[in-house]
Amino acid sequence: MSETSDAPTLLLVDDEASILSALRRLFRPQGYRILTAESGAAGLEILERETVDLIISDMRMPEMDGATFLKQVRQRWPQIMRILLTGYADISSTVAAINEGEIYRYIAKPWDDSEIQTVVREALARQRLESENRRLTALTQAQNEELKTLNASLEQKVADRTAELRQALTFVEQAHGELKKSFMTSVQVFAGLIELRSGPAGKQLAGHGRRVAENARKLAKRLDLGEAEVQNIMLAGLLHDIGKLGLPDDLLGKPYNLLGAEQRTLVMKHPIIGQNILLGIERFRDAALIVRHHHECYDGSGYPDRLAGIAIPQGARLLAVANDYDSLQVGTLVQRPLKPTEALDFLVENRGKRYDPAAVDAFVPMIAETLKTGPVEIPLRTMHLKPGMVVSRDLMHRDGYLLLATGSVLKAEIIAQLERMEQVEQHHLTVYIRQEEK
Repeated sequence: MSETSDAPTLLLVDDEASILSALRRLFRPQGYRILTAESGAAGLEILERETVDLIISDMRMPEMDGATFLKQVRQRWPQIMRILLTGYADISSTVAAINEGEIYRYIAKPWDDSEIQTVVREALARQRLESENRRLTALTQAQNEELKTLNASLEQKVADRTAELRQALTFVEQAHGELKKSFMTSVQVFAGLIELRSGPAGKQLAGHGRRVAENARKLAKRLDLGEAEVQNIMLAGLLHDIGKLGLPDDLLGKPYNLLGAEQRTLVMKHPIIGQNILLGIERFRDAALIVRHHHECYDGSGYPDRLAGIAIPQGARLLAVANDYDSLQVGTLVQRPLKPTEALDFLVENRGKRYDPAAVDAFVPMIAETLKTGPVEIPLRTMHLKPGMVVSRDLMHRDGYLLLATGSVLKAEIIAQLERMEQVEQHHLTVYIRQEEK
């Protein structure tokens, strides 16, 4: 092995020049770079300025013995491999050197050349492994730190991007909300057009579309319809009379039962006209179908298509109840405006004829809950009466005599008698039942 700039460096420390010469002659042919010192202090000075891989130090030296020297080396340059030369008489000092200096090996004098060469090769090989291990450990730690930094950077980028997306989503939601608000404002403007040109009836009809839409929406939610269907019913409620824009002013606020045949023919066209107006807007297409059929009657006597029962779209059946409840009170359905309780009576009286029974059964208590006039009254047909119900009004026979007094508690026998009376006389009875306020 020839000596090169990257060859391992050995530091030989002994106070005897002959020992140093012998060791130099032994290791120089191996290609090592050789440094020598005749004392521990001199060895420390060399270590201050030179890079050393392995030290071979004698145990017995004046002023500073090998154990003390190697202990200082361990403390200041722990990566240097340390080998101690010792005699048999120095065993106790050797043990101290092993414990305090953490020497790699100790070799007894006189040494065997082959053995000491082998020990040095193994020590340097171990040093290279430890050095490589330290290098790889340091590299791993550095890479881990880089990964941590990268992860932190990525997390920050993800957080920043998430914040950007969240902000963008907020802007989209705000824009959607503003668009939805603008859309509903436009719908309400359309709904108000018919009221603005209603002539003398304008004040009377003011808010009709909004009231109908709100009651129809509440009724649809009460019957657990889907959100989309609820929205379509509400839109149809706001726009159900848009087809009347083309009617003469004198027909707009006139009760339907006071119209002549030709006038009725004109009025009966407005659901179709309304549907045709709305069909041009994609968002209104489902609502347009409800508008077309909101004047159909459950028994098939309505218009424009004379549909009956469940053939009428459910939204139109619900809208018919909400629309007529308000129309009865503003006076556009019958000759005189009805009070809210009278309008409810009308709905119940026409349950199963003009109106879907399920819609009436849900609508009447819904409205009754809002009439804060003491105990709630619910008008019911005899088929819906149950034992234990309390009569809230006197039930009079059509011939003028009393059947049931206010406060009467219904029993099964009484209900059966009322049902038999209806069958015999072919006349429906409406019984007003008391219900406590919620």
